[in-house]
Amino acid sequence: MLRLRLHTVPRDLAVLAALALSTSAVRAADWYTGATAPKGSEDWIVSLDASTTVTSNNSVFANAGGTAAIGGSLRDSGARIRVEALAGTYEYRADNGAKVRGEQIEGAALAGYEWVWREAKLAGFVGLSVRDTSLSVADPANPVVGTSYGLKGALDFYAKPSERTMVQAYGSFSTNDMAYFGRIKAGYRVGGNVYLGPEVAVLGNDFYNQFRIGAHLTGLQLGPIQASLSAGYQYDREQKSGVYGAVDVRAQF
Repeated sequence: MLRLRLHTVPRDLAVLAALALSTSAVRAADWYTGATAPKGSEDWIVSLDASTTVTSNNSVFANAGGTAAIGGSLRDSGARIRVEALAGTYEYRADNGAKVRGEQIEGAALAGYEWVWREAKLAGFVGLSVRDTSLSVADPANPVVGTSYGLKGALDFYAKPSERTMVQAYGSFSTNDMAYFGRIKAGYRVGGNVYLGPEVAVLGNDFYNQFRIGAHLTGLQLGPIQASLSAGYQYDREQKSGVYGAVDVRAQF
């Protein structure tokens, strides 16, 4: 069962809003592709992200979010605001054997700070989130149901250890059902600004947990859109073994 995901728009609930030591603000590599910003390029103030994840265990989740620089550029250290929205469906078998279909939507509004160096970025955010989960069949063993409000924190990290390598990490935690998500990607440049390598992810809440291991191809350029593809093996406490696939895209303005 999948519940926290990398990122769409709710079906029937309005999306709630959503989307960190530096001695000087310097131009930095794009954390998403590892590409060094060309001199004289236009400064970006808004970054839009979207992601869809599908699993062989009948789970589909999508999310979308936006991050904006406050009084400056995303290429420089400074304050940030972020809005996020997530929606998806999943299935599992209850203890009595009944098939349960869950639907989840979530939104969050966060504020934070991003530290930017020449070859790395670190951002931290904190804010409020709201989540609504519904089940097709009542399951007394599943406490994650209904609407809840809580705090959410998130960390984003990107580094380019060498000319041909990259490391990217993201982690979040919400007091809503004690939900968490963590993902680490490492890559080797195989051409242009495209990186290939392994990824590992963990996610869960008060009812379930899941582990993933796979491979990613990051830095694909489709006009103004940057894209990343990933796929691999997952193990879920409820649904056991399976496979997953994900697509992440980003556009900056």
